[in-house]
Amino acid sequence: MATHEGLTSGTVEPADIDHGAHAFPPFDSANFSSTLIWLAISFGVLYYLLKKIALPRVEDILETRQGKISGDLKEAHLAREKSEAAAAEHEKTIAAARAKAQALAQQTQAKISAENDAKRHSLESDLAAKLNAAEKQIFETKANAMANVETVAADAASAIVERITGAPADKAAIASAVSKVQA
Repeated sequence: MATHEGLTSGTVEPADIDHGAHAFPPFDSANFSSTLIWLAISFGVLYYLLKKIALPRVEDILETRQGKISGDLKEAHLAREKSEAAAAEHEKTIAAARAKAQALAQQTQAKISAENDAKRHSLESDLAAKLNAAEKQIFETKANAMANVETVAADAASAIVERITGAPADKAAIASAVSKVQA
């Protein structure tokens, strides 16, 4: 080793250190009782701080959170009950509207049927009156025609006899012959 003005270069162990004689202080049995005392004191202080400061804050937070959750659940249940009630009311309203519409449709149908029946009866009675008038007119026309048939037949027979014979026909004989044929 080279020394340079009182300094040595290299690694040199101090002569007064004994490696085997001293252990790591926490594992040293001489310090064991004081370490346990400080451990108990530290644990006691930590327990006290946790119990008085940290845990009450956590407990308040948990209670607040539970209260908020419970309140939200109550609000949700109330909202659901309101919506179910509104849905039931809506269904009632729809059912009432359907019943009202059906009743109105039935009333309208009955009114239309009654009007149609009244129109049909009126038309039938008009047609029956016209039919009676037409039958009466036909009967009168037939009666008039039948009354004229005798006259026409008598005139035709008279003209035929006059043409064939050249002399005027006997009107009484022709009238008697026409009335025998009609009967």
